[in-house]
Amino acid sequence: MQATAQEISALLKLQQADITLLKARKQFEALPQRDQIRAARAKRVEVDKKREQVSQLKARCEADVDKLEAEDARLADKQHQVQTLIDEAHGDYRNVESRTKELGGIAKRRAAIEEELAAKADELEKIEAVAAQIAQALSALARQEEQATAEFQKQGGALKSTILQLEASRKELAEAIPADLAKTYERTAQRCGGVAVAMLTDASCGACRMAIEAGRLAEIKREAPLSTCPHCKRILVIGS
Repeated sequence: MQATAQEISALLKLQQADITLLKARKQFEALPQRDQIRAARAKRVEVDKKREQVSQLKARCEADVDKLEAEDARLADKQHQVQTLIDEAHGDYRNVESRTKELGGIAKRRAAIEEELAAKADELEKIEAVAAQIAQALSALARQEEQATAEFQKQGGALKSTILQLEASRKELAEAIPADLAKTYERTAQRCGGVAVAMLTDASCGACRMAIEAGRLAEIKREAPLSTCPHCKRILVIGS
């Protein structure tokens, strides 16, 4: 396989750029902040659902309180009216007796309302305590996401810049290699995990370390400056 010294140099530099590029991409994908950000966002969605449930529960409880207070206000007016009627009865004992029973019923209901309001007050207090805990959790999750995002932007930004530089560099190097050689390199790199080129070292491939038998070695040297490893099928660079 024919190639100039400059083309071989570009080929080796291209492989080194690709190896470095692969490592940088893996580092970028492995940044822990990515998972931290995703986890914080998922948890925030979950906690926010609970916040909405608690908010609805609080609204229902407050609505119950409003109804009870409205009923108590109506009963207080009714109580006052009945008491006025009793005061104006002037010896109408049947009327007084009837009104007194009615007054007792009102008082009994108002006492029950007072107990219900006290229970609702306790319920509201518990709901508000849970709401406060949820608000604190959401605030903590927001801080976690913000911190992880800042760290990701710092570390990820540096890696992204390196990746872009390497991509630009490998493009220039690939353009300096003959098209047929570039295609062979790309296919081999894809098949061999990114290491497509190896140096012939004594009688062995510098990548797979397999020894090459004498007859095949002679053929490979005649194909210099480039050949193919008979074992791993990588591009072999034969030194002078």
